[in-house]
Amino acid sequence: MSVEVVTFGCRLNAYESEAMQRHAEAAGLGEVVIVNTCAVTAEATRQARQTIRKLARERPGARIMVTGCAAQVEPGTFAAMPEVANVLGNKEKMQAATWATLRDFGVASSEKVIVDDIMAVRETAVHLIDGMRGRTRAFVQVQNGCDHRCTFCVIPYGRGPSRSVPMGAVVDQVRTLVEHGSREVVLTGVDITSYGRDLPGEPSLGALAKALLRHVPDLERLRISSIDSVEADRDLLDAIATEPRLMPHLHLSLQAGDDLILKRMKRRHLRADAIAFCHEVRRLRPDMVFGADLIAGFPTEDETMFERSLAIVDECGLTHLHVFPFSPRPGTPAARMPQVARAVVKERARRLREKGDEALKRHLAREVGARRRVLVETNEMGRTEGFTPVRFMRPVAAGDIVEVTIAGQNRRELIAG
Repeated sequence: MSVEVVTFGCRLNAYESEAMQRHAEAAGLGEVVIVNTCAVTAEATRQARQTIRKLARERPGARIMVTGCAAQVEPGTFAAMPEVANVLGNKEKMQAATWATLRDFGVASSEKVIVDDIMAVRETAVHLIDGMRGRTRAFVQVQNGCDHRCTFCVIPYGRGPSRSVPMGAVVDQVRTLVEHGSREVVLTGVDITSYGRDLPGEPSLGALAKALLRHVPDLERLRISSIDSVEADRDLLDAIATEPRLMPHLHLSLQAGDDLILKRMKRRHLRADAIAFCHEVRRLRPDMVFGADLIAGFPTEDETMFERSLAIVDECGLTHLHVFPFSPRPGTPAARMPQVARAVVKERARRLREKGDEALKRHLAREVGARRRVLVETNEMGRTEGFTPVRFMRPVAAGDIVEVTIAGQNRRELIAG
């Protein structure tokens, strides 16, 4: 009897996978594989389907349940797969009652597709967990959904409207995680810089970060996941400048470096806004490390526009890039725009990744000789406060925070002396 979860996509999915696994185990389900999908690109959906077919071959007799954003947006796609027993929506997957129903009625008589209207969901409940199995850092959901409508994105239709977890519930969850041994907590959501707008008093993400650091004094490291820089509030900037336990790493949802492409994406920032934000944050926190999402080959993008995206890697001082070749998602405005040839999209994505590799190489070289505090994730690997991976030459206890001298680097990681 076992429950296995295969997770695609974001940190929020990782957090939800932990909660789902606990719900399924508490319900007494066994020989179940839950596939928690991502819909950010067509490739992510394709990989999920490929994995489902592979799981069916490798685990004959196991009950395969599919959920996540791709299942919410395209339930029929997965329901049509003979390997799939059940398709669950993003709301349903987080409800203990769903898993109890699946246990009580079994495969034959339970409804195959359990997916309701995600746009009708108006609140996000905290799911109390005391740790993340197999992980030294814990993820905490503080927000879900998105009210923006970027022209390339289907995620609002998979996650529903923006809604926040009350601040007190987040503090309680983080306190529980720390009491059970978590050394680092990562705040996650779909659009976390919109945190609090639907709550009484409209507390901001920065106010939440300050509250966590104040009310959970034993929390050693607080990390914030991907943010929309144009929505960063003054409390967040103040916390970056003054709170050493708030880690010096931000992942930015930039998407492009050309103003016309940003407007056609329906983004809320321009190129100059992104550059100014990075310069200001680095002035407040000189050791800040930036990652970013960038899309290559968005519809109508010409070579000059693309070169501005290449240039923004240096102008913002980016280190860790997530590069996405543009993928038209059915039903989005961008899918109806004049498309860039697929060969060109792939070639631009390659060049953007190479640019990211160069930036990472420079960052790694600058780290050699420095003293860094590293959270050990496995006996061989850990991450600095700036989220750079570190390899240990001799075994170290997972879960420890150790201070090391960076003795060298290879292509993707630092090497501890």
